[in-house]
Amino acid sequence: MAGARDKRFHEKDSAPDQRTPGQRDRDRVLYTSALRRLAGITQVVSPTEGVLFHNRLTHTLEVAQIGRRLAEHFAKDSDLVAAVGGLDPERVEAAALAHDLGHPPFGHTAEVELDRLVTDSGVLDGYEGNAQAFRIVTRLAVRNERFPGLNLTRATLNAILKYPWTRQAGGAKNRKWGVYSNEQEQFDWVKGPFGTPSDRRSAEAELMDWADDIAYAVHDLEDFYRAGIVPLNQLSKDEDEKKRFLTSALDRLKGKVECSSEELTEAFEEVIEPFAITEPYQGTQRHRAALRSFTASLIGEYINAITFDTPGGGDWKVQIAPRAKRQVAMLKQLIWHYVILDPSLGTQQYGQRRVIRELFRIFKGAAKDGHSGVNWGVLPKNYQEELEQVRDNRGRVRIVADIIASMTEQQALKMHQRLTGVSPGSVRDPLNL
Repeated sequence: MAGARDKRFHEKDSAPDQRTPGQRDRDRVLYTSALRRLAGITQVVSPTEGVLFHNRLTHTLEVAQIGRRLAEHFAKDSDLVAAVGGLDPERVEAAALAHDLGHPPFGHTAEVELDRLVTDSGVLDGYEGNAQAFRIVTRLAVRNERFPGLNLTRATLNAILKYPWTRQAGGAKNRKWGVYSNEQEQFDWVKGPFGTPSDRRSAEAELMDWADDIAYAVHDLEDFYRAGIVPLNQLSKDEDEKKRFLTSALDRLKGKVECSSEELTEAFEEVIEPFAITEPYQGTQRHRAALRSFTASLIGEYINAITFDTPGGGDWKVQIAPRAKRQVAMLKQLIWHYVILDPSLGTQQYGQRRVIRELFRIFKGAAKDGHSGVNWGVLPKNYQEELEQVRDNRGRVRIVADIIASMTEQQALKMHQRLTGVSPGSVRDPLNL
């Protein structure tokens, strides 16, 4: 199995050096332009809101750090590593660095809009950030002229597959999926040696996913308390405020989690009651120290909440302590209640969806008209090369989605203003992405 884990889809790669295969994978993801782009992508609110808030890149770096520490802890147990089929901290970190590469400008808002636009254009596997990330590392990223993608090892690609299946007609696998049909060959190659079922996550993917949950639940909450948006100080003392939040959160979680409202309420109170600050955040040394102590204690608890059950015979199962899962679910609800559902964010998202729709319409029309069309020049040069090799609608639509998904939010806004005549920009502005 170790040999299969280290294989690369394109065998004629660069010569081996002093690094392990996992280290080379981690470095390849770290230095790709797709990772740098995430500095200009929304985590919860726009990166233009200021340095107080995480952007998608700072979130990714924290997921990578948490994921690596988790993997380092488990990698000390050679019997466990053998039982789960391999567990490499370098590959967990590489997968964490890659896990959000497919997020388009404006985050989840644009992801939903792009999915609708792509599906309505006849491409039924639509758009999904996780599937786009797999497409980037296997096909779109460029590091060698001889083959597409980063040519990562099989084990690292398997670790990236948070949702290891293509889109299905209904159910949960219709809402979340990790591979487009365009990359079916690469997916089959990744999963082939690991046996069935192919929709099972690897141990490394499980660690990456839990690290993602921890970073989102804790660090984004910290941002919005510091900004005065999530009133942690009130929730720990004010019963009326706590009741309003719980009523809203429990209603949203109904039927989505395998526990009772009473258990969720208890989990929330276990988290919030020890919060030591009784007033809004003011940035004093006492507040900063208390907040850091609060978040560090949560991260420490959640890191220790994940274990592997390895009864033998090659059958293993990841276990996350129910108490930790419930607490993380409720911490995420704080962001939904106080930030995502706020009307001020809703008005921004309305405009963002319009930008995505109009860019898609313009690029799709230019792609359909082809090289002889009057609007061909609005397409970035590197994607013109891709489109010249495509003759069917399905391929053109997928590339149009690639163009939009490769932009930062400022690039998308400026491109939209330019193409709609709101602001003509300059002839010196680069159009290549």
